[in-house]
Amino acid sequence: MSENYTVQDVFNNFYSGYGKTHGLSAAQRKAAYHIMNCKTGAFGANVSVCEDCGCISIHYNSCRGRCCPMCQEFPKEKWVDARREDLLDAPYFHVVFTVPAELNPVIYSNQGFPYNALYHAASGTLNGLASDQKYLGAGIGCICILHTWGSAMNFHPHIHAIVLGGGLGSGNHWKDNGEDFFLPVKVISRVFRGKYLAELKQLWTGEKLEFHGTAEPYKNHYAFKELLDACYAKEWIPYCKKPFHGAGSVIKYLGKYTHRIAISNCRIKGMTDSTVTFTVKDYKNHGQWKELTLSGEESTRRFLMHVPPKRFVRIRHYGLLSSRNKSKKIALCRNLLGCMKYISRLKNLDAPAILKLLYNRDVCKCPSCGGNIVPLPAGQYYARPKPHLLC
Repeated sequence: MSENYTVQDVFNNFYSGYGKTHGLSAAQRKAAYHIMNCKTGAFGANVSVCEDCGCISIHYNSCRGRCCPMCQEFPKEKWVDARREDLLDAPYFHVVFTVPAELNPVIYSNQGFPYNALYHAASGTLNGLASDQKYLGAGIGCICILHTWGSAMNFHPHIHAIVLGGGLGSGNHWKDNGEDFFLPVKVISRVFRGKYLAELKQLWTGEKLEFHGTAEPYKNHYAFKELLDACYAKEWIPYCKKPFHGAGSVIKYLGKYTHRIAISNCRIKGMTDSTVTFTVKDYKNHGQWKELTLSGEESTRRFLMHVPPKRFVRIRHYGLLSSRNKSKKIALCRNLLGCMKYISRLKNLDAPAILKLLYNRDVCKCPSCGGNIVPLPAGQYYARPKPHLLC
């Protein structure tokens, strides 16, 4: 099997048939359109010519869709680099908040409201417990990122939180517990469970929940109450990772999660007229990678499950790291800790300069002779010399 298949190939082969037989949201249709037409010329092209040899270069525009696997690297690098200026020489932790699988039908049937409730419950749990004198007694900061997929593109909503392991006490002094995580995992579990289920109750009371497909039985008040009671009875299991080693590792780690999508092109290992094969992690076997083959329509369905609602914000900042706080409070924390300010490398650079810095690729130089490349005005493509020389 070829190793050069992409998500674009999967959609070009199977989306048309799938879209005719399944109801899709406007956001899903838009995401599919972007993926299928990215870098094909559908979004326009930039034509340039070398001043020395006349070599013509044509660069097709990308779709810039947030669900397109070909368009995530550049915005990811810019976003992660911008976060450098918010970093402190302090402990950071990675906490993952998950919900029981029994709630998945209700969450998927509604998406927007239950997704927002995940952010509220996760950030409220961390900030509320951290401010308690019993644990830390300080206001902390965190970045929360929603992922809705498991390794096999199954529906598995969860929040990744990058948590600043210290904060400002009541007298505006710095407090932390060093390399030790300042919150008990069992307490996090129970507080998060209570906050999230309370939000679902409020959504039900306010008649903001809809019930479609496998969630339809929960239209009944008693069935919905039984669902919540069953979830209250379960032990929710958050995950906390060891602290990062230095601010540089935080930067690298952020890049793994911020602009990730359900599946990357490199995981697709083969495709036939009716199936798609890709690699997945086998968590029952110590996270070893294995291959999974699904029908083309099922692969398309699973990918589209993870298209977020229109204008939905996936990366959110809270506490010290929120937009309204960080300009003053991060500077205060930096002074209290006596740490240096990390400077953004890409700030105020244009796209060609960023590409040269990150990938050592000068897009302003001709790949054939090294001469200067200039944009070719519209309508002059065939008037230029040596039009047969295409890069």
